[in-house]
Amino acid sequence: MAEGQQPDPSLPKKHRLQNRWCLWYFKNDKSKDWKDNLKLVISFDTVEDFWAVYNHIVPPSGIATGCDYMLFKDGIQPMWEDDKNKHGGRWLVNIDKKGPRPTIIDQYWIETLMCLIGEAFGDSSDEVCGAVVNIRPKGNKIAIWTGDVKKRDNILHIGKEYKERLGLPPGYLISYQSHTDTMIKTGSSSKSTFTV
Repeated sequence: MAEGQQPDPSLPKKHRLQNRWCLWYFKNDKSKDWKDNLKLVISFDTVEDFWAVYNHIVPPSGIATGCDYMLFKDGIQPMWEDDKNKHGGRWLVNIDKKGPRPTIIDQYWIETLMCLIGEAFGDSSDEVCGAVVNIRPKGNKIAIWTGDVKKRDNILHIGKEYKERLGLPPGYLISYQSHTDTMIKTGSSSKSTFTV
């Protein structure tokens, strides 16, 4: 639009999100460094732009094994080392690929995105940095990343609300792991700081 020109009132008005979000894609190419495999796909800050993006990308169940989607607030890199992430952790949901509904990952992912862009965690939403979906050979994972492991009340509120929004049964536990513990883990799993 040219300077001084008024917006066309006949065009529909877009609905702004509270935050600007960036969608990232990680392609598992073993010939490249991890950081070189990470690509920023697009940024958006309206409901309409979110749906335009979401409706034109392959769902998580359709991306190659070893690849990830990541949705993070603008200005936060989807990596442990980012200043906004390094003192935080993640709520982790493991999804068994052998279950009766392999596309449940797609349903959980869209609900996760709705929680993020819709600021579903109330005042605790400020603690949310982003989310990651990992497509792996043995089982897929979805995680919501938060910025400060010391903010216990916020973290527990996010975890309880997230579990409820996914419709997980009471006996199904999701765990919160600090990024520090995940980095120094031995074996295939790291210890949980919280579970709900």
